[in-house]
Amino acid sequence: MASIKQVQITFDCAEPERVARFWSEALGYVAPPPPEGFATWDDFDRALPSEHRGPAFASCADPSGVGPRLFFQRVPEGKVVKNRVHLDVRVGTGLVGEERLAALEAECARLVALGAVRGQLLLADDDNESCLGMQDIEGNEFCLD
Repeated sequence: MASIKQVQITFDCAEPERVARFWSEALGYVAPPPPEGFATWDDFDRALPSEHRGPAFASCADPSGVGPRLFFQRVPEGKVVKNRVHLDVRVGTGLVGEERLAALEAECARLVALGAVRGQLLLADDDNESCLGMQDIEGNEFCLD
């Protein structure tokens, strides 16, 4: 019998700390504690040699331990093409019609205030409920579902 594995979702980005703060706010996630012996991540950063200072990575996790850890790593290149994988932020689960649209729009407004960009609203059809495409602060696509 195969065992269940934990999953981490990794984002390539230009500003890991900034993107991690966005997703922490968007999902209610929290940053991990700093390494043992350091009161803050800034203290840890100051202890590094100067050529390694500044966040090359950041992460955040579901405080309940249920959702996947998100990891953000600095890369030199910018985003060029559409994501092949994206997150669906499930804010309308169990809702239909106008009630679902209202939930999507309310969450969209909250995330736009954090720096997200609104995309296309796809209205319900015979097979799918409505969803709203968006982009995070570095252009990574995600959906409000």
